[in-house]
Amino acid sequence: MKVLVLNPPFLPMYSRESRSPAVTKSGTLYYPMWLAYAVGYLEKNGHEVLFIDAPAAGLSLDNIVTKVKEFAPALAVFGTSTPSIYNDVKVADALKRVVNGLFTIAVGVHVSAEPEQTLTDADGALDAVAVHEFDATLVELAQKLSQSGHGDDVLAGITGIAYRDSKGSVKQNPDRPYIENLDDLPIVAAVYKKHLDINPYFYGHSKHPLMVMVTGRGCPFHCTYCVIPQTLQGHRYRKRSIENIVEEFKYINENFPDVKEIMIEDDTLTADRKRCQELSQKLIDNKLTCIPWSANSRADVDYETMRLMRKANCRLFCVGFESGDQTVLDNIKKSMTLDKIRIFRKEAKRAGIMVHGCFMVGNKGETRETLKKTLALALELNPDTAQFYPIMVYPGTEAYEYFGAQGWITSRNYRDWITPEGLHSSVVSNPDLTYEELCTFCDHCRRVFYTRPRYMLM
Repeated sequence: MKVLVLNPPFLPMYSRESRSPAVTKSGTLYYPMWLAYAVGYLEKNGHEVLFIDAPAAGLSLDNIVTKVKEFAPALAVFGTSTPSIYNDVKVADALKRVVNGLFTIAVGVHVSAEPEQTLTDADGALDAVAVHEFDATLVELAQKLSQSGHGDDVLAGITGIAYRDSKGSVKQNPDRPYIENLDDLPIVAAVYKKHLDINPYFYGHSKHPLMVMVTGRGCPFHCTYCVIPQTLQGHRYRKRSIENIVEEFKYINENFPDVKEIMIEDDTLTADRKRCQELSQKLIDNKLTCIPWSANSRADVDYETMRLMRKANCRLFCVGFESGDQTVLDNIKKSMTLDKIRIFRKEAKRAGIMVHGCFMVGNKGETRETLKKTLALALELNPDTAQFYPIMVYPGTEAYEYFGAQGWITSRNYRDWITPEGLHSSVVSNPDLTYEELCTFCDHCRRVFYTRPRYMLM
């Protein structure tokens, strides 16, 4: 079957697969990684795929229509996000109008959290949405559509989807089990090589050009705000084999001579320290330490693990410190103490691993005093780079439910999750702090952090 997989056009340089989708001030643009894994799995199972990342390629809807008419797919898969969902549905509707018989399905964190609402609001533009992890769901859907069409009896038998039946009613099937053998998925670097120009993708804390991959899916921690574990991939950390990861490092080394860094985008690579040690030693043994690599980490890694990771050329940790107030950390179920954070920062520096610190304001229990504590902690830790964001709550998360129950979400219009220009905003105001104050405070933090003589002389 011919399958279109589309990261739809929206705002220029809109980073849809970021944990907080937006147009960023730093120019950060994420790879459409989860779409790319699904593309590889579809191709592995014999389907012909046209994979387009419109924001990265600078393509308009008219450009997409021209390409899609020529390709003539039978199935179209649309990546989505909360701020862009109305636009994403319009793109699906436009393509459905120009390709006769096109079956449209949306994927991603937003539609996983709001399948029924998405299909109801789409008013026929979408035939289905995939709920949670969608690689195997898309493969089964493509196979059954190609063999039997899309009657109600066919769709009713596919786990992991919600769909419109022939009478227009929305039905939701049972969830699909998560993929256990992640080695069965093709390495994503090969998908990038075939379909994408890697140069537009950029992380503010990484060397450019970079390559992005995961070594596992799911996160064992339960932070209230974090959207991917709660809506897409679950809280059990499922892992690729060390041998499979090493093969991808080899592939990148051989096929991307210009790549300056590999970013491992597991929610928390360091959740399994023994595995980090084993991976690091294998990279050393296989002489695959020529390309620096970075990873998402918690602030509780021991020095010996960091030392070995640094020896394997781990360059940087991206760490969610979040708040300088212990009560706020407890409220968001961070399972972290300020003492551990301070020790981690010192040990990371001792091990020679750089740190990108992430700070978030506006969480449960936030006050003007706790805001000051967070800025003070950022200045005390003095990470190599830092980001400051207001709380952005997404459907399907515990934070969204909490703030909604308090009546503190100021808009249910998802377009308001970002500014008209696409920059990060917030729709959370508590009785003491408005979202405008939170956004202004984040701007203040960036100015203070990056204009210090101590930082400018580093």
